[in-house]
Amino acid sequence: MKLIQGFLAGAALLLSVSASADVKLEDNSLIKGKWTLYAEAIDRHKEQVGLSGIWDFRDNGVLNTVTSDRYGRTKNLEIDLNYKVENGVIKKQKTPGRSKMEACKAVELDDEKMILKCTFVHLFFKR
Repeated sequence: MKLIQGFLAGAALLLSVSASADVKLEDNSLIKGKWTLYAEAIDRHKEQVGLSGIWDFRDNGVLNTVTSDRYGRTKNLEIDLNYKVENGVIKKQKTPGRSKMEACKAVELDDEKMILKCTFVHLFFKR
């Protein structure tokens, strides 16, 4: 009986690890287009903080971002950042005019939903 329980526990662990595996991007075809950024969190399963923004991944390697300040200090901030898909991850410019890039892994991605794990934050998007 203990052998069966051990086997079932191992199988459940294996399935849970494979279910949370990162998405390996080949190119920008799966992320291309407009995504609504609606939340961020320190960890994928932690409390989310609401955000308001649009990220538009364009063919020419430009990520156009339009964000609204939730505290009302500014209306909208629009910034173009360079990005590329390399080694299965999105590498995006951290700051306009600077060459430093930040790697973001897609941990969940389908036609309607995307979760990116960047350096210190998880970003939650929907189409």
